[in-house]
Amino acid sequence: MTTDEFSAVWVSHTSIADFLQCPRAYYLKNVYKDPKTGHKIQVTAPPLALGQAVHEVIESLSVLPTDRRFEEDLLPKFEAAWRKVSGKKGGFTDQNVEASYKNRGEAMLARVRTNPGVLRNKAIKIKKDLPHFWLSAQDNIMLCGKIDWMEYLEE
Repeated sequence: MTTDEFSAVWVSHTSIADFLQCPRAYYLKNVYKDPKTGHKIQVTAPPLALGQAVHEVIESLSVLPTDRRFEEDLLPKFEAAWRKVSGKKGGFTDQNVEASYKNRGEAMLARVRTNPGVLRNKAIKIKKDLPHFWLSAQDNIMLCGKIDWMEYLEE
């Protein structure tokens, strides 16, 4: 078989986990395309909105020098990220549900501030948009996925 990354099946840790949990859900999320638009369907839900907002704030720390990462309060960044997923865009059915998830996000960031762990250490920022590698050239399968955080260890 030829090694053509454009015709290969691309898999990620998340898509493999989706398949193992529910093959039908994997198909709908990763394979199926709307016949009218040709686009994959994307259904958002409150847990996804929460993860997206918190991830955006934590990701923003990786580009700052280690001694400046926690100089500023994280909540204004979270507020800006939350506006992108607020209301129906985040799959929230009412204001109480949204407030509950938003409070959870604020609590997560408070824990990050008090227990930064590896976030206070040097990190390597991967410039490549979407790292991908041959999982099996013979079967024409690519492994892809972003690495959220890679700590730099000096020797």
